[in-house]
Amino acid sequence: MSDENPSILSHVSIGTNDFARAVAFYDAILTPLGCRRVLEFPNAVAYGRQFPEFWVQTPIDGKPATVGNGTHFCFLATSKQAVDAFHQAALKAGATDDGAPGPRPLYGPPYYGCFVRDPDGHKVEANFWDASLGAHEAV
Repeated sequence: MSDENPSILSHVSIGTNDFARAVAFYDAILTPLGCRRVLEFPNAVAYGRQFPEFWVQTPIDGKPATVGNGTHFCFLATSKQAVDAFHQAALKAGATDDGAPGPRPLYGPPYYGCFVRDPDGHKVEANFWDASLGAHEAV
């Protein structure tokens, strides 16, 4: 896998206090990005395009899941339209809007993204990097 995957991360896991609700939510919002369930266990589901990159699960220690302050995760979209579809699917599936789709000049001209809060309160983003608009210069 490591030779075929350009990502620097193996996977990300988030906890939920309502597993069925969370899995239904991520089923709905990841479909517009071309993601699917890759692995399933009784209290954990892994999503990806090919590999198990994003996990939703009940906490293994049995304690309630909590949201990290300053933490968010971003899913890579293949187009601006996919970012828009992700945002619409997320709101329809119960997310709270935390930043409508659009350019984010602070992140550079190629950046187009959106932010939502999932039903557990996790901050979730989708973005498209339009390389034809140039690279972001270091600040």
